[in-house]
Amino acid sequence: MRSTTAALLVAVLAAAATPIAAQDAAPVTSPIRPGSGTNNGSYVVGAEDVIEVFVWKEPELSTTVTIRPDGMITLPLAGELTASGSTPSALADIIADRLKQYIDRPLVTVVVKQINSPKISVLGEVRRPGRYLLLQTTSVLDAIAMGGGFTEFASRNEVVILRPMPDGQQQRYLVNVKRMVNDNGQRLFLKPGDVVYAY
Repeated sequence: MRSTTAALLVAVLAAAATPIAAQDAAPVTSPIRPGSGTNNGSYVVGAEDVIEVFVWKEPELSTTVTIRPDGMITLPLAGELTASGSTPSALADIIADRLKQYIDRPLVTVVVKQINSPKISVLGEVRRPGRYLLLQTTSVLDAIAMGGGFTEFASRNEVVILRPMPDGQQQRYLVNVKRMVNDNGQRLFLKPGDVVYAY
């Protein structure tokens, strides 16, 4: 029974999101929604995230800092280092290693105080095109709702998802939102960096 259900789910998603040739997308800048705190050790920090660096028994070295757009932070004694792309625990190890030349066995903890980096863009025939924070599991339908819904000129049959790949290329998906709604709510979930474009 489980294998039959899984096969049906794969078939529905494959029908709703058909990969086609990659294309370039023009960037659009709009207001960004505020983030919220987290202590999730598996989270990878990025630009604009706010982190707290706590060095045990060293209050003058403990601080709260915002990761710059270039992914760097500047800390007392540790100096400049790359924060973007690391988990909080990995970043704590990097900072501790920097501090070893000044402190004997430094104990460092990094806590994410505010998430501002994982974003998606919702563009095209939506009422509020812009960039939005991706703080929870978000479907294509959720993204359209974040953008204020379709305009009267939008085609529900053609929503494009542009997804950046690790090799620098871009994967392009054509999503039939009307079919997705009719197929008992089966949804395609978004990832940070995705661009949702409604025609």
